[in-house]
Amino acid sequence: MRILIVEDEKRIADFIARGLKEEHYAVDIAYDGEQGLYLAEINPYDLMIFDIMLPKYEGVDMCRQLRSKKNNTPILMLTARAAVKDKVTGLNAGADDYLTKPFSFEELLARVKVLLRRPTANKTSVLKVADLELNQLNHEVKRIGKKMILTAKEFALLEYLMLNAGQVISRSMISEHIWNEQFDSMTNVIDVHIRNLRNKIDGASSKRLIHTLRGSGYMLKHAA
Repeated sequence: MRILIVEDEKRIADFIARGLKEEHYAVDIAYDGEQGLYLAEINPYDLMIFDIMLPKYEGVDMCRQLRSKKNNTPILMLTARAAVKDKVTGLNAGADDYLTKPFSFEELLARVKVLLRRPTANKTSVLKVADLELNQLNHEVKRIGKKMILTAKEFALLEYLMLNAGQVISRSMISEHIWNEQFDSMTNVIDVHIRNLRNKIDGASSKRLIHTLRGSGYMLKHAA
């Protein structure tokens, strides 16, 4: 999953990004509201984290702007302001949650996981396709009941394919969701990860789940 952090204090932004990357998330960072709003409007994110006090464009204004354009991506607001009225302002602007500085990374991560689990109504923490299961909470992957050991990128890639099972997923869609703004989509990195993932998921089974559609991309489906 891909997360946008908009925070003008570089130390805090880098601290959050480092922790989230260790938890297998792809992360983009903007250090002012103008750049943050630009990234939020051109990229598909699963979650956005905004500081409320930002140069050029404040977090509350970013939130209002995105909601006015029907962008429903979950937003977590960060602020040094603890007053109830400031929290109410952020929530009324469309934020989904509010975290006051200073905070522990453990608390932020808990909030992130709650927001990412939030519906759509049919969303579940365990994804299933045929005999393949992926637990989004503990990162456990099983096929025919047998546990699979995946790297962080392999897990994120499989999760994205399973969330979109039966749909064609292009290389550009994968690069946007699994990697970050600096990823070079012209490399063969995606092909390498797909090949490694296929070897682990399909290698011991006669029923292939990961399919390559030449010229279009990839699809995860249970072939009849």
